[in-house]
Amino acid sequence: MWLVVITPLIAIILGAIGFGGGIYETLLVDRVWPDNLAIIQPTRGGLDRKLFWMPIHTLYEIALLASAWTLWSNSYARSWIIVALVAHFVSRAWSFAYFIPNAVRFENLGELTDSERHLARQWTRLSRCRPLLEAVSIIALGAAILYLGRSVH
Repeated sequence: MWLVVITPLIAIILGAIGFGGGIYETLLVDRVWPDNLAIIQPTRGGLDRKLFWMPIHTLYEIALLASAWTLWSNSYARSWIIVALVAHFVSRAWSFAYFIPNAVRFENLGELTDSERHLARQWTRLSRCRPLLEAVSIIALGAAILYLGRSVH
């Protein structure tokens, strides 16, 4: 029984760390890097965002899948797990299709032209949606746990 609660709690903690990282990037990093590209270029002394995002996404996805496995037999929890999985994987698919390729391109540019700066600002505006999708995933995990807590009594 403890595994059924611990697994989604671990996923929530990892998701919250990723959510915090997304808020940090949105509020601090994304506001300034279109005007100072070196901030996101590790070769020029800037942030190497892969050092944070690759491990946190990998760990969160493992914990999310483990949560699905442990909670699947409970139909109410399963519904919330499906919501969590869909929200997270929509965010990840969007990242792999749009955000990551463009981030890599921006990291490898020397300086931004006006049209590239416009694309960078568009990237930062769209990127604000990703923490919201992750919040949906985390909240859905919490809903699954709350139901389990009520069903015990």
